[in-house]
Formats: sequence, C-alpha cells, structure tokens
Amino acid sequence: MRSLVPLLLLAALITGVSACGSGADDRGDGPRVVATTTQLADIARAIGGDRAQVTGILTPNSDPHEYEPRPSDARALVHARLVLQSGGDVDEWLGDLVKSAGADAQVVTLIDDVHTRTGEGGDVDPHWWQDPRNVEIAVTRIRDALAETDPGATATYDANAEAYLGRLEALDTAIARCMERIPAGERRLVTNHDALGYFADRYGIRVVGAVIPALSTEARASAGETQALVATIEREGVSTIFPESSVNPRLEKAIAREAGARVGPALWADSLGPKGSTGATYLDSMRFNADAMAEGFSDGAVQCALPD
Repeated sequence: MRSLVPLLLLAALITGVSACGSGADDRGDGPRVVATTTQLADIARAIGGDRAQVTGILTPNSDPHEYEPRPSDARALVHARLVLQSGGDVDEWLGDLVKSAGADAQVVTLIDDVHTRTGEGGDVDPHWWQDPRNVEIAVTRIRDALAETDPGATATYDANAEAYLGRLEALDTAIARCMERIPAGERRLVTNHDALGYFADRYGIRVVGAVIPALSTEARASAGETQALVATIEREGVSTIFPESSVNPRLEKAIAREAGARVGPALWADSLGPKGSTGATYLDSMRFNADAMAEGFSDGAVQCALPD
C-alpha cells in the first residue's frame, strides 16, 4: 500500500501555504488551471489558449500509477481556480487533496462524464482518453468549466474547443479507416499493461494479452502468467509486441525473444512525451500509436496517412 507520509506532508504544506497566501491567483487575466495528467493538461491548453494558465502535475513520460505528490503540486493547487482530474487509478494519488486545493477551486473529474469500460476483475478502466469519442466529451466539459470559471472569455473557449474538436474528429475517422484496411484477424495487440482497451474497442482490435495483466503498472506478473503469455503469442501468431513509453521494456524484450516476436515502437499509453517527441500532444500520441500498430499488425504492409 502506498505510504501516507507524502500525502500528510503535502496536506500540511497546503495548509501552511493557504494560511500565508496573498491573492497570487489573481495575477494575470486568465484563470489558473491545474490538470493532473499530461493528457488533460494538453487538452486544457488547447482549449484555454493564451487565456488560461495551465499547470500540469505529471511530467512527460512519467508513470501516473507510481506518482508521489511534491511540494510544488501543493503550491499550484492552492491558487488554482479550476482543477481537472482524470479520475480512477491514474490520479487517485492526489485524493482529497485535489478536492481541498482551495476554497474557490472548481474540481472537474472527467471520468464521471465519459463512457467507461471495465477491465479484468470488473474494475473501471481509467484510461478513457484512448477513445477519441471520450475526449470529445471531455473537451466540451472542460470548455464549459473554463467558461463558468472565466465567463468573460466564453467566446474564446468556444472557438478553441470547436477547432480542437474538428481536428479530433478528423483524426478519429482517419484512424478508423486505416484499421479497416487490416484484416480483423490480424489486429492483435500485446503491450505492457491493460492500458489500451478503449483504443482497441474503438478500432476493432483484439487485446491478446498484456505483460502485466492489470489496469495498473503497480501490479506484477507471475512466472506462470508470463509463460502463459508466451504460449498465447505463439498460438495466436502475434508478430509484434508493443512496450509503453513510460515503462522499462526489459520484460517485453525477453518475452518477444522467447515467443519469436519482434518488439515494436513504444506506445504512448499512460503519459504523453516531452516537447518534440512523437507523443508531445494528445493528438500526436494517438497518431503515432495508430501508425505503429498498423505497421506492426500488418508486418509493414499498411501505413496510416493521418491528418495533423
């Protein structure tokens, strides 16, 4: 179980900073927004534009399942007027501290608005952003929350959201068409953990297995589960195993060697990447993942031509 000490220290720091606050949240014209995950921070920046001041708590390429709050998170949360929380296991590390970030902060938990699926064991899968249709819902919810927090800039948020939705819908359609070019029986996915179920459901991909058969990277696969996965990969004729960008690929490489499969490019699953990477934005990450999967499923025969 995760230690409570960092959370208690963070709670104490929030109390202390709140007590000596000096209205710092009023600096600048736009509202201060804190987003827990890299995906939410990116989407919020697209909608907030130059108006909103968005701070992301998670850093690029970090594993949200293993995150521990930092004092800098407390300082950001204290002065936030809007807090965007993804929901579920990926950011439960902040817990009640997000909800108590400040008396004036509006807290929006996006998993409450989107369509969810359950993973093995019946737990709600927290990786809802892997289906662009869920992100469409999130965009409208974030737009409305920004407008409620900062009504004077409603027209700006409306215009930015409309432009982003257009790009999102175009990319979603293009990915679906690309996957349809690959025979259904060849769309077989093996990755690090069960983080791409929404993507698989959306685009008709069958998840054959995962190195960590769980919704969180905090779980660990047993030797028996690893051997069973190797046997499944061999039986199903899976040619490519995909690691994930925020997780060490050592075990995937060992499984691929034993099963006679190759290791594909690391997918953007739990986190986006740094500026300039193939997963620098949410749209970039979806574009890269679709390209990588299409090439891996088809042994290079199919490549997606996806819009920017």
